[in-house]
Amino acid sequence: MTDTKYTYTPEIPEVFRCRVPLPGTLQAFVNNGVLREPVENPSFSLRPYAGMGMEFRVEPGHKVEDTIQVISFRDSSDTSDIDFSSRVTFGKESSSSTLLCTHTLSLDKFNTQEVIDIRAEYGSRSHIAVMQNEHNDSSHKLKINISVEEGAFIRINFITLHGALLENEVIVKLEGKGAVCELNGAYLMDGAQVIKTNVMMNHLVPECYSSQLFKGILDDSAKAYFSGRIVVAKDAQKTQAYQANHNLLISETAKAYAQPQLEIYADDVKCSHGATSGRLDEMGLFYMRSRGIPVAEAKLLQQLAFVYDVLEKIENEHLRQRLHDLVESRLRGEFGHCANCSMNCC
Repeated sequence: MTDTKYTYTPEIPEVFRCRVPLPGTLQAFVNNGVLREPVENPSFSLRPYAGMGMEFRVEPGHKVEDTIQVISFRDSSDTSDIDFSSRVTFGKESSSSTLLCTHTLSLDKFNTQEVIDIRAEYGSRSHIAVMQNEHNDSSHKLKINISVEEGAFIRINFITLHGALLENEVIVKLEGKGAVCELNGAYLMDGAQVIKTNVMMNHLVPECYSSQLFKGILDDSAKAYFSGRIVVAKDAQKTQAYQANHNLLISETAKAYAQPQLEIYADDVKCSHGATSGRLDEMGLFYMRSRGIPVAEAKLLQQLAFVYDVLEKIENEHLRQRLHDLVESRLRGEFGHCANCSMNCC
């Protein structure tokens, strides 16, 4: 794409080509936990943080028009277990869109632990997409701590495509009136892959809103664990909080475990939670086949429809379409063709 701007690191192997960048994307690279090149911009900055990880700041009052993409990858230059932290600040009344993606460039057995502390300051609007696409012998534990101030909005969409063991923990504190946090996730698991999602949503003050929607498609002997807890403090009246976890089990041996929880200490609230696990709709498949659609295509269409309401929450139209294409490509691979690949076509 000739109109894509890059902060490019020459040491990255030429074979690597991330398929997600959009026109106008601003890129930075984190190699084995280390930011390769700082980025300075009047609207935002990316700097090293405590030796490893990054400090990412969007300046108060600035609207960042371009998507900021941080590509974090593991390669054979450092195969040791790594543990690093990053800090992200969305300044007062700022607006931004960020894509955080993880990749592996070799088949070494990687173990990564990462903590990201996010502060959404007064009146800021932040859209974040997290794309997880590591090879199927890697382990990545991600913990995100989020503080949301008065009138701030933050939405995070997790798209999980590959990885042997993925653990995503999100702890949210809604600290100011009118704070909004939306968490959405779509995960596609096969083989012996395991994903664990743990969400703690803390409503600490009145008149805040939160929503959670996580959907998974599980094949072979894959397993998904979801634990979601909403806590509404004693004085947090006029709270609205919603949570849902749904799983589609393609094989007889796939397993999904869910623990939705509500802990409410206020009496003027609207809260709900729920979880389901099910199979493909046989009647729907029969209808599509009766209209001449091959069975494999009918199954694919059902799976795409199942995760569509997660993908549609990605605000950037171009990014939404790119991630939709990656999800469709993943599903068309019939879960398993990437077992011996480190980059998974991304």
